[in-house]
Amino acid sequence: MNNSIRDHATASVEFNKDEDYVNWHDETLWFVRSKRDKAVFQIPEWEQLREAGSQIKNHGLSNMHDLLVQFEEKATQNGIKVHWASDGKEHNEIVLSILKKQGVTRMVKSKSMLTEECHLNDFLKEKGIEVIDSDLGERIVQMRNEPPSHIVLPAIHLKKADVGETFHIHLGTEKGATDPQYLTEAARQHLRDTFLTRKVALTGVNFAIAETGGFVVCTNEGNADMGTHLADVHIASMGFEKIIPKAEHLSVFLRLLARSATGQPITTFSSHFHKPREGQEMHIILVDNGRTTQLGRPDFRNSLKCIRCAACMNTCPVYRRSGGFSYHSAVAGPIGSILAPNLDMEKNADLPFASTLCGSCSNVCPVKIDIHDQLYKWRQVLVQGGHVSKVKAAGINSMATVLNSPKFFRTAGKLGRFFMKNAPFLVNNGMNPWYNQREMPEPPKESFRDWYIREKGL
Repeated sequence: MNNSIRDHATASVEFNKDEDYVNWHDETLWFVRSKRDKAVFQIPEWEQLREAGSQIKNHGLSNMHDLLVQFEEKATQNGIKVHWASDGKEHNEIVLSILKKQGVTRMVKSKSMLTEECHLNDFLKEKGIEVIDSDLGERIVQMRNEPPSHIVLPAIHLKKADVGETFHIHLGTEKGATDPQYLTEAARQHLRDTFLTRKVALTGVNFAIAETGGFVVCTNEGNADMGTHLADVHIASMGFEKIIPKAEHLSVFLRLLARSATGQPITTFSSHFHKPREGQEMHIILVDNGRTTQLGRPDFRNSLKCIRCAACMNTCPVYRRSGGFSYHSAVAGPIGSILAPNLDMEKNADLPFASTLCGSCSNVCPVKIDIHDQLYKWRQVLVQGGHVSKVKAAGINSMATVLNSPKFFRTAGKLGRFFMKNAPFLVNNGMNPWYNQREMPEPPKESFRDWYIREKGL
């Protein structure tokens, strides 16, 4: 798997060379999507929960300034040191300054997609700081020198044999071992010393409550708790969109999150942090990194409602058959294809086109983000801004001309049916991207319009 490929379409072709692997990847993610469906169908008020979550998030986006100021005041009163970072670089510098102040060169970290977005691990490694990811999936990909391919299931692209070989190389487990219990125990023993010896622990933030100044971290492994409870310093990294107004709103999101992510009724650990324990330092870094810009885009602001459940990724037919690495972004899949162009339109112009616009992502989103509509709108913005290739732009303009003219449309249809029937080699070749992974359909004898006119005698 070549992680250096940046264009999604090219990377997808690379990913699809191993058909058996692609089918396995597709079926694995659909299994998670199916678990989500079974979990939500057991909740009669599921749609009311989605609507409540959506409205709470809408309120938060519309009152972001006041809520963040309120959170800072309450958190500071609780003894938490609040930092503000305009971008990923400033976030990383703040983390480094805290580590330097403590005189440490080693840190344990639980899963945080924000730190992936800011490339924190690479930054600290260059500064001589050792970072150990304590989430099992994150630790596996870290050993392999890979980024996570999924925001909830970081190592979903790996089979048991891949994990076994990785652990054999890095942890000295038996060669060829694939038993999940054996491999998990090896990881547990490996991480035990890390938890006991790290003075600083960093976590992400799932939800921050303006009313109380506290925040919540959700995990299934308890690794965030192990790290923070044993460390002298707790650093929490948070994109500012994670803010919610009141503690009573947590129940809505905790019911939505796990069911949407993994089909569980609730995450195994939902840890609430309100103030540092006696003798401990607690820091929280509120990060912008393009979020203010997205908030100011009327067509795309709703993407900031995302609670990072990855339901859209698990259901997306493109993500399931192209893999997370093909998106060359910290957050892959449909939601990542909305967020990434906001950070860099030119670099990420290919991502909004990595979608069938089927709408399945919007249907499963627990906070009702109009994901497929935003992908469609991003395409318009990128084309109009000149951020797509000349070939793609020419193709889009040609299609616009055809679709805007009934006469051209009917003529093109007749020509297409003729050549597909009489000269299929003009369509079934490498110049047609659709042909790469598909068999072209049999051409119909006539168009629907011609059939309708004939049948109705018009």
